[in-house]
Formats: sequence, structure tokens, C-alpha cells
Amino acid sequence: MIGLLCLVLALLAACTSETSGSGGPSGSGGGGAGGGGQSDAPPVAKLAVSLAANAADVPPGDPVKITVTDGTIDTVDLLTPDGKAVKGAVAGDKLSWTSSEVLGYAKTYNYTASATGTDGKKAELKGSFSTLKPAKTPRATINPADNATVGVGMPISVKFPEGKVTDKAAVEKVLAVQTSTKVEGAWAWLNDQQVDWRPKEYWPANTKVTVTAKLYGLAYGGGAYGKADLSSTFTIGRNQVVKVNTPDHKMNVYRDGSLYASYPSSNGADDNPDRNTPNGTLIVMEKDPIGDFSNPKYGYTNVMKKWAVRISNHGEFIHENNDNRANIGKANTSHGCVNLLEADAKAYFDSALIGDPVEITGSKATMPTTSDVYDWLLSWGQWQKMSAIK
Repeated sequence: MIGLLCLVLALLAACTSETSGSGGPSGSGGGGAGGGGQSDAPPVAKLAVSLAANAADVPPGDPVKITVTDGTIDTVDLLTPDGKAVKGAVAGDKLSWTSSEVLGYAKTYNYTASATGTDGKKAELKGSFSTLKPAKTPRATINPADNATVGVGMPISVKFPEGKVTDKAAVEKVLAVQTSTKVEGAWAWLNDQQVDWRPKEYWPANTKVTVTAKLYGLAYGGGAYGKADLSSTFTIGRNQVVKVNTPDHKMNVYRDGSLYASYPSSNGADDNPDRNTPNGTLIVMEKDPIGDFSNPKYGYTNVMKKWAVRISNHGEFIHENNDNRANIGKANTSHGCVNLLEADAKAYFDSALIGDPVEITGSKATMPTTSDVYDWLLSWGQWQKMSAIK
């Protein structure tokens, strides 16, 4: 009996061993180089982001880009700290995704991307990064403002009133001027807080102009970054140019190159360079129905004159001065302003636009480049050299 029992157990053991070694349909028991090894291989698609893992101090103006090799992108989600999706798009070839909106300062963003590889397997990428926190974000301004109509000598000014710009080239590269007709012009830095765009010649009349400044997120240098993008769309008006040859004692106004009006004038005193109406091309900067011309240096106060048109920050105006009637059209006796009779001053005031050129010749003195609007006192060659982009 004992011999028979051992024989049965031996037969059972042999049957069990044969079944295990044959392997199932999945081949999971056999190991080696069978189909099971291929199914465990990682996806061939590789996703990558344009930032380092857990990057910090990312400039918010830099686009975020996610790319794939050996596959195509399915989805990308880039989320703000409160879970809102940042706008972006997958390229036509489905090999990349790029964000299309600027990010916020000092915020953390999370991203998730998925792709399908050439092997049909899915790949995923997850991560986060944080944007920089600027030491300061000074504001900037653009002039002319939206919907303005200005004269043919009007420059475009981008100013930074709250601090100096160190990296002028970086700022200049994000400034753009579009015009309805082709106009040659250039940017020039008048100082550390102002960059102007001036045409080589006066603007063509009736030109439509759009200026954009993509300043948000831009490093100005010294820890300062742009506060906001700026833009302005304005129109160049009719062509009107004032010409004053001071010895002639008259002011001529030209429209489209033809004489439009001529007014007798008394200009700055000829024998005193400190009181001349200085030579140079200026522009109309401001218009006031009543101007205060008090000047304690010369011993008079509370002097109010009508139809005051400022043409410089050096102190020159075109205005009414009936008190000087005896010299208007005959002698130059003012302290530097162009004096007109009241009716003439009113007529000119009504015709003038901010940005109209005023060309002064014939004086013993030349206008100094100390005003914040001295664009037309420089030759085109001088102007071009003041660009920060070489």
C-alpha cells in the first residue's frame, strides 16, 4: 500500500509541473524575450518644457513652450494659482504648445501635458514654476494720446517718470510705430527717462499712426520691470508750418507749402542774446486762452496775456501783446516771445495744433537743447546716433 501511494503522488507532481511550465496566453510566466517584455517598455514620446524643473523668477512676459519628440501633443493645461487656464495653442504639426498671454508677477503656475507616441503609448508631463517678484514696476506714458489730431512736427514720446531706464536697448526693441503711409523715422533717447520717435522729415498730412510699447514684464535694469503694455492711435492733421525770420518783424503761416496768413510781430530784442527769440525748429506744445508772463527777473509780475501758444520749455510763446503795439511789425523788443496784435493772435491761436512746427531764423542766439522737446533742433544724423540699438 505504501508503494502504491508513493506512485500516485509522483504522478500528480509530474502533471502539476508540466502545466506551470507551458505558460498562459499572456506569456507572463515565461519571462525572457517574449511579448511580455515589449508591453512593459516605456513610451517613446518625450515631453519637455522650456523652463527648468521648478523654475523660479521666470519673467512673466516670456512665453511658456512645451514640446514633444517621437509623438504628437494631445493636451496641455497651464493653470494660474486660482485654477484658471492660461491661453495657448498647439502648433499645426502638434509638436509644440506655446502660451499666448502674459503671466502675473510673483505667482506659481502648474502645468500638465499629454502626448501620444509613435508607438501608440501615452506620455505625460507635470510640473510647476513661479514668476519673479520685481523690486519695482514704474509706470510709463505715451504721447500723443489716443484719438488726438496733431501737427506734422509732433514726435512720439514714451516717458518713464518714476525712474531711469538702464537697459535702453531692451526697451527700444519692444517699441513699434505703424503708419498708414510709409514714413521714415527713428527712436532716440533724449535722456534716461524719455525716448522719442521722430520722422526724418515732417509727417505727411493726414497720416494715421499707431504706436505700441510691449513693456509689461520687461526688465528695465536695476530691478525695475514694466508695469503695463501701452498703445496709442492718433492722426496727423493738415500741414501747417510757422516761419519767423526775426529781422522781418512778421510771422508767416504756411499751409501745404503756400502762404496762409502773415501777421506783423515784435520778436526778441536783437541786441541782447539773452532776450532773442532763438533760432531753431520748435513745435507748438501748449495753448492757453490766458497766459501768465510774470518774470520777476525783469521786474514785472501779474502780467497776463491772451492767446498764448507755447513753443518751447525755454520760455518762448506766441501771444497777444497790445501793450507793445507801437513796436509790432516795426522793432524787436520782447523778452523772447513773438508778440502779435490781439486779433492776429486769436486768429493764429484758433488755427494752431499741438505739434505744428515753428521755424525761427535770423536771431543772434540758438535755442539750447535743454527743453524736453528739442527733437527738431538736431540733424537727422545726430538723431540716429541717439538710438540705443547699434
